[in-house]
Amino acid sequence: MVSQIPPRIPGVQPFDLGFLAGGLLVLLLVLILFAIVVRKFLRRGDGSPEGQFTAPVPDPENASAFMAASMQGVIEKLRTQEKELARLHLVAQERAQESERLTEEVTRNMPTGLLLVNATGAISSTNPAAEEALGIRTLRYRSYKEILGADTALTRLLTACLREGRTFHRGEVEHVTAEGEMRHLGVTISPIFRAVRNPPRPGTEFPGVPPEMKVSGALCLMSDLTELTALQKQMRWKENLAALGEMSAGIAHEFKNALATISGYAQMIRSEARPGSGDIRESAERILDQTRALTHVVTEFLRFAKPLEICYETVPMKTLVERVTEELREANPGCAVECEGAFEDLPGDEALLRQALVNLTRNGAEAARESGGSARLTVSGTIEELGGKKWQRICIADNGPGIPQADLPKIFLPFYTTKSEGTGLGLAVVQKVALQHGGSIEARNRTGGGAEFLLWLPLRQEPSPSLFPSEAARI
Repeated sequence: MVSQIPPRIPGVQPFDLGFLAGGLLVLLLVLILFAIVVRKFLRRGDGSPEGQFTAPVPDPENASAFMAASMQGVIEKLRTQEKELARLHLVAQERAQESERLTEEVTRNMPTGLLLVNATGAISSTNPAAEEALGIRTLRYRSYKEILGADTALTRLLTACLREGRTFHRGEVEHVTAEGEMRHLGVTISPIFRAVRNPPRPGTEFPGVPPEMKVSGALCLMSDLTELTALQKQMRWKENLAALGEMSAGIAHEFKNALATISGYAQMIRSEARPGSGDIRESAERILDQTRALTHVVTEFLRFAKPLEICYETVPMKTLVERVTEELREANPGCAVECEGAFEDLPGDEALLRQALVNLTRNGAEAARESGGSARLTVSGTIEELGGKKWQRICIADNGPGIPQADLPKIFLPFYTTKSEGTGLGLAVVQKVALQHGGSIEARNRTGGGAEFLLWLPLRQEPSPSLFPSEAARI
């Protein structure tokens, strides 16, 4: 059989049909790309933001296409809301951090001390003012009983607040620092309540507090009133001095006149007594001795009560102290008197300052002789800077038996004395001289035995004398 070859169509090549199919495919792809571009262009022109997805309009007759388009729209809306929530969360977090920073700055810079104690008794928050008032640098995360002491006034107030939910307004307590300094603190303590799910049993809730509330801590605000208390005591002391001076001026002359009359009659009796009448002469001598003692008391009292007229001049303290100690050595040969330290010239009345030093050194020598061993007295001077001012600090220390703790707050009171022949006015005069010069005097017992008196005098006088540190027995 002979195969037949199809006849060739004139002008048509064998592969023209393949090229035609490829061309149709390319044309189809171009039309699809054109439709996509036109679709995007139309979406931008309908008011939608650029780059934002616009849900396609589904064909209601095609259920699957309609559901897919609806789900795509919901997903895009959720993504948009998620982005907005993330932005709002970031803004809220920044505001919270800024508020926390502001709270920390206010707490750190506030002049009032702040102490926040939780329900377990641990200090959870504090500020520099509280650390300064209590004299302790590390307070946070420590027990308030450990910091303040187990049986102090402030500890008792905080314990009552935590256990009973009590509030204390403007209370005043005394606090002794680790260095032994006594400080007067004004405190306001209030409980911090929180809601609880299970209310306590009837009868165990706090008075005036809803049963669903429980104490979760205590807030303590404190202020250091040490300087204010010292100023108030100083003002009261000056008022008492003024009233005492006015009263003493009226009775001083009556005392002196009566004593002069008694002394005159006693001298007449003694001179007119016959020889051999020893009883009469002895009685007259006793009358004279008593009148002399009373005259001395009245003189010291007037010297204490009357206003001091200070003649300010430059007082060479080193020379003055050396002269006073030299006279003390001569008057008390059995007492070893030492003078050491730094002394500077200061403004004041030399006669009054000398009188104050004589009274202090004489009392110290008498106390040293009571020790039973070798009496020793030391007068030392230092220059210190306190409260922005320079002070001359003079310490008179003895090795005597010391001052009884119950007598420390009273030794500067007029007429208070522990000596059988004392008038109780020597230290009162010293205190008055110190106050008139803008200084102070304090007394305390030494650790190794004996007592010491600290006299503070400013190296420069100012119109309004500033306050000085408060110690054991200071005005």
